[in-house]
Amino acid sequence: MQVRFSFNGETLTATLYDNPSARDFYAMLPLDLTVDNYAQNEKIAYLPRRLTEEASGPFGNERPGDLCYFAPWGNLALFYAGYRWSSGLVRLGRFDSGFEPLLTRGEFPLHIEAV
Repeated sequence: MQVRFSFNGETLTATLYDNPSARDFYAMLPLDLTVDNYAQNEKIAYLPRRLTEEASGPFGNERPGDLCYFAPWGNLALFYAGYRWSSGLVRLGRFDSGFEPLLTRGEFPLHIEAV
């Protein structure tokens, strides 16, 4: 499952993992949301409803370019810098060829669609 994220005149694609949370996210597409900075390592976008948490649980190998869902807040987390797993964080997939557009600070309209 591949998805396209478009904001600020940039486009990113991500490949979703085969897990219940990622499939639930994919079934919601297309989406028009708002993406904004959070902390110094991610952009976030709030989903219109919560995703299943069946794929939750600790994972390793956290790295920039991960696409996650943060269940306690109901938002996507698009990581562009290092982070550590925390309770409620579900990894949905990874950006395919870089994540440089995520480095642009600011709030933008975000369109997400299936590829």
